[in-house]
Order: sequence, then structure tokens, then C-alpha cells
Amino acid sequence: MSHQRKKIAVIGAGFVGSTAAHWAAQKELGDVVILDINEGAAKGKALDLFESSPVEQFDSRVTGTSDYKDIAGADIVILTAGMPRKPGMSRDDLLAINAKIVKTCSEGIKQYAPNSTVIVVSNPLDAMAYVCKQVTGFPRERVIGMAGVLDGARFRSFIAEACNVSVKDVQAFTLGGHGDTMVPMPRHCSVGGVPLTEMLPQAKIDELVLRAVNGGAEIVKLLQTGSAYYAPSASAVQMAEAILKDQKRILPCAVELNGEYGMKGLFIGVLCKLGGKGMEEVVELKLNDTERAGLEKSGKAVRELVDALGKLSY
Repeated sequence: MSHQRKKIAVIGAGFVGSTAAHWAAQKELGDVVILDINEGAAKGKALDLFESSPVEQFDSRVTGTSDYKDIAGADIVILTAGMPRKPGMSRDDLLAINAKIVKTCSEGIKQYAPNSTVIVVSNPLDAMAYVCKQVTGFPRERVIGMAGVLDGARFRSFIAEACNVSVKDVQAFTLGGHGDTMVPMPRHCSVGGVPLTEMLPQAKIDELVLRAVNGGAEIVKLLQTGSAYYAPSASAVQMAEAILKDQKRILPCAVELNGEYGMKGLFIGVLCKLGGKGMEEVVELKLNDTERAGLEKSGKAVRELVDALGKLSY
């Protein structure tokens, strides 16, 4: 019986892409192909990463390319291509530039990896996932935006620090858009199974929520020359692993809603079950008034981006 290795294509050899390739190879999720228009960057980083495999003891072949035919047969495509944010730029400023890039990449994915599941990381996230789905024509199960896992990870790391506990015992997630309109869900957060509201005073929780909302901007401001990449790439790879291993993980992801929460045709961050078929189910929660208002505000912001996309010739 022949067992073929899984194949992960990472589009974009920048910091997020190359670090995603690193996590995926180290976890031995499959063979990794890094694709970039800058062929030297893709091949150089791939070769460097492959040369670490005898030291780190992983059996994943890592290759680099600028040719979409090399992503043929990919099970997962992690799409990171695009311009990163610079200080003072909002994610939305990237709309016009990155829509063009994501469109080109999506055409390549549609042609050469038509059965893949695409994890979109490019910003502005919710709008870029929309572009990818429009261009590929893939079902909603197979175009998933990475935002909630990252936002949740930031929130969880801040909670662990505030409570002086292991990050392993903190559960938390956020819903909604990626950015200013994200909807952290402290009501559903727990530390070692104990509700967060019993562990920290409300004022402290509000402070951590705010820091999570501005988590990306905090790092952009510190770095000055780019944006976050360790946590974003790790988050994308967690999603890839859940799909490749059919884990049925419950993770917050940006997916196209089809009536859930009263919304249709928009990519919004919601809790999803990720398994072998991609996004297998949207887990719809009962929201309180504040949460529902937050999610509707998020929906409105994404709708504005999608309307703005409609006016661009990308």
C-alpha cells in the first residue's frame, strides 16, 4: 500500500511564509514548497531550511520555486503573499496593492492545486479571503482566513502573563474581523477550566482585551520595519495541521458565512471545526447583546472593504 506524503505549498517567501515553512517542516506535516516571484529568495530559504533537517531530525523535503506548476498536488496552500504593514498604515491601506497580488496567486492555485484547501494570511485578511474565494471558485470549506487563531493566541498569552500561569491552561478566542473590529469573548475564556471572570477583575480583563485588539499594531510599532511573523505563521500551521490530520479542532477562523449569525457572503471570524474536509462546520454561539453588536460592527467593516474592492480594477 503506497502512502504518499502530504504536500504543503507556502506562497510568499517573506518572514511569515518562510517561518510557516519552518514550523510545517519541523512538525513533519509533509513536504513543503515555498513559492515566490523572487525565485532566489524561495530557493535560498528552502535550501537553508532543508539543510537544518539533519540537525533538527525532520524528514520533510523543502524546495523553492517561482513556478506555480511546482505546487501541483498540494493538500494545503498557505497564502502569505502581499505587502506588509508599515508604521501608521492600517490593514485596510493594503487593500488595493494586495488584492492584485492575491488575485494572481489565486489564479495559480486554481490552475495547479484545484483540490487544495487554502489558508489565507494576507492582509486585510477578511477581504483577501473573499478575493481568493471569488477567483478560485472553491467551496467555502476550502478557503479559510487565518486571524482568530492569532488574535486568540495573543489574548491567551496576555492572560497567562497576568495570571502568572502556564499558557497551556488558558483557553480564549475572538470572533469578528481581524483588526479594530475584532470581538474578544472574555465570557468564554477560562484558566484551567475556571472562568476568566473569576480569575481577574473586569478592569484588568478590559485592558487585556484592548491589548489583544491592538496586538498587531504593537509589534509593527516596535519592529519599525515590518510586522509580526512568528505567531501568525504558527497559527496558520496549526490550522493546516488540523486539516491534514483530520483533527476536528475547534478554532476561530474567517470563513464565508452562509446565514450564520444572520450574515451571508461575508468572511467573518467565527468558531469552526477544522478537519480533513477543511472547514467542516461553523459552531454558532448564542451571543449576548454586546457581542452581537460587536459582530455586526465587524460585518459592516468587512462589507465596506468588499464594496471598496468592487470599485477597484484589480
